[in-house]
Amino acid sequence: MCPHGDANDGAHVVVIGATGNVGTSLLDALSADPRVASITGVARRLPRFAPPGVHWLSADIRTDELAGHFRGKDVVVHLGWIFQPTRDPVTTWRNNVLGSLRVFDAVAEAGVGTLVYASSIGAYSPATGDSPVDESWPTHGWPGAAYTREKAYLERCLDRFEVQHPGTRVVRLRPGFLFKRESASQQRRLFAGPLLPRWLVRPEALPLLPTPAGLVLQATHTDDVAEAYRLAIHTPAAGAFNVAAEPPLDGAGLAELFGARQLRVPARAARSVLAALWKLHAVPASPELFDAVLRLPRMDTTRARDELGWSPRHDATEALSEVIAGMRRAAGAPTPPLEPRVAGGRAHEIATGVGSRQ
Repeated sequence: MCPHGDANDGAHVVVIGATGNVGTSLLDALSADPRVASITGVARRLPRFAPPGVHWLSADIRTDELAGHFRGKDVVVHLGWIFQPTRDPVTTWRNNVLGSLRVFDAVAEAGVGTLVYASSIGAYSPATGDSPVDESWPTHGWPGAAYTREKAYLERCLDRFEVQHPGTRVVRLRPGFLFKRESASQQRRLFAGPLLPRWLVRPEALPLLPTPAGLVLQATHTDDVAEAYRLAIHTPAAGAFNVAAEPPLDGAGLAELFGARQLRVPARAARSVLAALWKLHAVPASPELFDAVLRLPRMDTTRARDELGWSPRHDATEALSEVIAGMRRAAGAPTPPLEPRVAGGRAHEIATGVGSRQ
């Protein structure tokens, strides 16, 4: 594990995208891990806190030199990703794809032994049935949405990287939807937008919950996914791992979570409403992303359990319940992506263009 130092020294780990939903949970997990010797958290905008043992580094994966920061490290965990501006796919491509390729190149140049990359359920090709799919399912994504295109493209890039750099152990984690209380305000900004009132996410406010036909979510608590990343750092396993908690949440399960009756809505009708709101700049999530979500397969997580020794402490209902409760209270954390309130508040979100901010 530690080719650059003493065998008993522990792992020297770099976490890129360390201030986001997963990154903050992973820093907490690594900070409490006696097998980790050092932790470098990399982000464009540095936060107002630091878990014990974390050294912060400000760097932009799109432009800054990276290999020098990776030399002498054992593991690079790449979580860096932006969802917005959803209305400018060129910008997200430059950060998510071209920036990731710069990370991969820097890992090879610096001679880092292990690369752990945040892939996603979104990399998978659409499902053709209800049976869960394992990691051999094709990863061609859904072509209509920027997020799924980018995740699928990087899978091909990693295929080539593994051939060119056989001495680097590459792990790809493919989680489903990730929730924790501290991510509530960020996820409201990213997916629901500034027009979602807090009172609407209270169970008593929704006697009926409209749910599009075919919607199924595999939700996982972010802390549990962080544990999968921590295990991937220490185990010799390589390749892809599906990571998700049970049970899958369909429309009926979501309605039960809200204490409401389910109102089934045809997927086409739901998409039409979302498309209209998108054109009005009322929501940041595009109708193409909705298309992708409806086509996601259900993942089989046997390999993560067997080879990583991973099992979630929270079920899917607990994870989603926690972020819903967080939205009611505008919960967040003291990092730029997770701040409960951005400068200027919701009015600033509207003024700068819903779905147009980076």
